[in-house]
Amino acid sequence: MLTAFRAFSRSKWSAALLVLIAISFVIVGARMDVFSNLGPKHVIDAGDRSMNEAEFRTAFDQVRERLQQQVGRPLTNQELVAENIHVRFLTEQTQQLGFLNWAYKAGIRPGKELIVKQIRQIPAFFNSVTGQFDQQAYEAALAQQNLTPAMLEQDLRDQYATEHFGAAVFAGARVPRIYGALLAGSAFESRDGRWFEVTPAMAGQIPAPTDAQLNAFIQENADRLRAPEFRMVSVVLFTPEGSANAPISEDRIRERFEFKKDTLSKPETRSFVTLTAPNRETAQKIAAALRAGQSPADVGRANNITPAAFNETPRSAIGDTATAAAVFGLQANQVSNPVQAGVGFAVAKVTAVQPAAPATLDSAREELIQELRAEDVKTQTYAKVEKYEAARTAGKNLADAAREAGGRIVDLPPFTKDGKLPNGQALNAPPQIFETAWSLTKGGESDVIDAGQGQYFAVRVNDIRPSALPTLAEVREPLAAQWIQRETMRRLSSKAEELTTRVRNGEDIAAVARSVNAPLTVRTGVIRNQQTQEALGQGVLQGLFGQSKGQAFSQPASQTAYVVGRVDNVRAANPAVAGPLAEQVRPRLTQELVQAMVEASVTAGAQRSKAKNDPAQALSALGLSGGATPAAPAQ
Repeated sequence: MLTAFRAFSRSKWSAALLVLIAISFVIVGARMDVFSNLGPKHVIDAGDRSMNEAEFRTAFDQVRERLQQQVGRPLTNQELVAENIHVRFLTEQTQQLGFLNWAYKAGIRPGKELIVKQIRQIPAFFNSVTGQFDQQAYEAALAQQNLTPAMLEQDLRDQYATEHFGAAVFAGARVPRIYGALLAGSAFESRDGRWFEVTPAMAGQIPAPTDAQLNAFIQENADRLRAPEFRMVSVVLFTPEGSANAPISEDRIRERFEFKKDTLSKPETRSFVTLTAPNRETAQKIAAALRAGQSPADVGRANNITPAAFNETPRSAIGDTATAAAVFGLQANQVSNPVQAGVGFAVAKVTAVQPAAPATLDSAREELIQELRAEDVKTQTYAKVEKYEAARTAGKNLADAAREAGGRIVDLPPFTKDGKLPNGQALNAPPQIFETAWSLTKGGESDVIDAGQGQYFAVRVNDIRPSALPTLAEVREPLAAQWIQRETMRRLSSKAEELTTRVRNGEDIAAVARSVNAPLTVRTGVIRNQQTQEALGQGVLQGLFGQSKGQAFSQPASQTAYVVGRVDNVRAANPAVAGPLAEQVRPRLTQELVQAMVEASVTAGAQRSKAKNDPAQALSALGLSGGATPAAPAQ
């Protein structure tokens, strides 16, 4: 047998068989790891949908910007990663892309007309002068958010698909009446009970803490008590010497006017009306009706389109180049042919033509003077910067170079990395100062920093106060009060539990209250609502409605007291009262149920799409590194 195998292995049939086996591995997808490293790297893979590093970084930047607006200070990716925000966002995006991949394959695909309609409802995409959709404004607004038209349109398709799916689920859902009945029954249930308060006097006098106890308390609360790192810096400010009203020579004004005369002149403008149709056929009908003498308003009503009127509009203010060319190629009272605009087909009718008007020196004088003065200020400032840098290059330190250049040195109060003063208030200074201060060591001096708008500064770190716990001498009095408060509540809790145990063992609660000289409160028909909570306190309500009939309870009543009580009776809700509420809450319960169903559907769709993500790739996209491994498919 072995001889036969050896003979076969040396034959040409053996080589052919090996080739067939190799091909079969490729066909069934048994790829070697070396091939898996080829092709683009994705942070998220979900069937036909994916998200690469650039897309993940752009989406995460938007999350960071929203969080910065909420907290009122700059945030770094490192800070967000430390809070695990990137993992939560990555998981949400994985689930969402997986669901959208499933939804598309299931046939949930919004039409193009819905997307166009949505885009045309966004004010940022319209020219502020003409009020017309502006393709350039559209693309510029998206570019500011690191988006493209294709990305926005895909996002709108995804939104429509998600909303339509949720609406379909909601349309067929309604919770049973018993759900509302249970909620209404709980809301109108009433209880009888007795209770009394356990006060600090019952717990005994707390002696003053020792130094050892306070030091231990500091260590127990180190995270809360630790002061952040502070930095003390000197800032060199470069400001101009001249006055804001310094005279400008007539020669300079005239020279600038000659240079800018064309831009200062009033260009030719047109007054016109446009009607934008969804297709070419409708646009041709509109053009024919306008040429036949019908008014734009009548034509618009007949085609369910609102005309857009433009008064004395220059060509540069018309966002769509095709529309602009058509309008400025017409004479007064002429109508254009249909024009393929950024969104739809536009037809324009020119109502008036206003010729260009050249600028005069007198009309532009004030504007030119202000412009020249602003340039002088920047020139003076930058001259100081150049003199300062020359002195630094010559070996002078920051202070000597600043004095030689005429810079102003300002010593800032101690501040944290996020620009907060010791009292917690924000320091009013450019963020670049905080960033620069934390990039230097003690005694370090920065180069000149361009803060924009013609502002320059340099920073020297004078001292660093490291993050540290306060000394006992610094916080003894307030810390002692907190320690006593904690020990008082511990004793109160122990005393309340002792008294509650006596009630649980069968002793009458009235007798237990008398034993500690506590007045007993007796109430019947207590219901759970806001008024009752304000009158009795949250602790009493939690105790009364958290136990069964005949059971005792112990709950914190405030920061200085506990409550011990007993549930004497439980009365069911009156059906005549609870019934209407049961019907009223059904829509809200249905909404909550639908939300849970949609969330479950999203998870199921992600599972069907075998959606998965790569946390390490996500960190790489954020410019960070980590040893995370790819996550399992979405569950």
